Amino acid sequence: MVEPRRCFEGERVAVRIEVSYEGGTGRVDPGVALGHGIRLDHLAVGPHRVELVMTAQRWGRWALGTVDVDVYDLGGLARRTVRVDLGEIAVFPLPGHAGLTPVPVRLPQRLGEHTAAQRGEGVEVTGVHPYVRGERQRRIHWPATTRRGTLQVHQFAAERAADTVVLLDVLADVVDPVTGASSLDETLRAAAGLVRAYLRTHDRVGVVSVGGATRWLQPGSGQGYFYRIVESVLEVRKDRAYRSEGLDRLPPPALPRGALVYVLTPLADQRILGILHQVRGRANPMVVVEIPAGEPVPEPGDTEDELALRLWRADRDAMRFALVEHGIAVVAHRPGRTLDLALAPLLRTRVHGGTR
Repeated sequence: MVEPRRCFEGERVAVRIEVSYEGGTGRVDPGVALGHGIRLDHLAVGPHRVELVMTAQRWGRWALGTVDVDVYDLGGLARRTVRVDLGEIAVFPLPGHAGLTPVPVRLPQRLGEHTAAQRGEGVEVTGVHPYVRGERQRRIHWPATTRRGTLQVHQFAAERAADTVVLLDVLADVVDPVTGASSLDETLRAAAGLVRAYLRTHDRVGVVSVGGATRWLQPGSGQGYFYRIVESVLEVRKDRAYRSEGLDRLPPPALPRGALVYVLTPLADQRILGILHQVRGRANPMVVVEIPAGEPVPEPGDTEDELALRLWRADRDAMRFALVEHGIAVVAHRPGRTLDLALAPLLRTRVHGGTR
């Protein structure tokens, strides 16, 4: 028995193995072979049971491993071994803290919590206008009415929901040579926080992962949809293996018209520029969230290494400049910091789309 089969990073998983046999026994001796990303915290052995407590250390789909249960007779001369396969668990990434939800210039005609540019039945006052027969009298703005001599009423902004798609760059997993942080880990944690923030404001959120087989899930809403989104990308990492040999064209249903697209990428693979070109060609408003990959560390006094580092920095600066020149917003996320610090500049204005 394994409980639970789904958990978050750092949570514990309890395993209980029942042992039954005929006659007497001397002792029960288990041999545990753990899978990747699993740590054994506790092991208890009884005459008829073996109990283990494990910790899932990193997100992904992991095989828990196997347990070889050796049962000896009373004299210790005979032994029987039974192998127990513990199966697989799904470990969800811990969502990064995010509360800000920037929106594009144009929003779908669907009720929500974001203030739209159009007039409507919201709660945010945008001005006053002359009274029209049929409007509610409680909305009369008396100071403006007194100044202008005619009835003036409050004008409100419409409230709309947004469509958001989180596009994940899983072409490579770049490890920071100084901290050991994984760009793939930071990408999924930031994406999980972003998805949860938009779902809390009753928006529709979808996900696309590019790298190897393109995986996608159409935008949906509801807090339960968070787990569907996360499970759809867990296959990216299965027992430390992931595919990145090719790219497919993005399926049209994955990017609804007008949906705000967040591209989470370490900007370490030039192929991601082709994906960004596809998104921009569909006129979707887009924000590139740069996940830090860490800088190479040159040997002290090695002029060739230092020159290579300068060229590496210049290449990344050129990529950022090219994106900004094409009207794409680029923000930098730093591990250990809230994602709101990176998204805060986007609140000064609405995110604009590209051109077809």
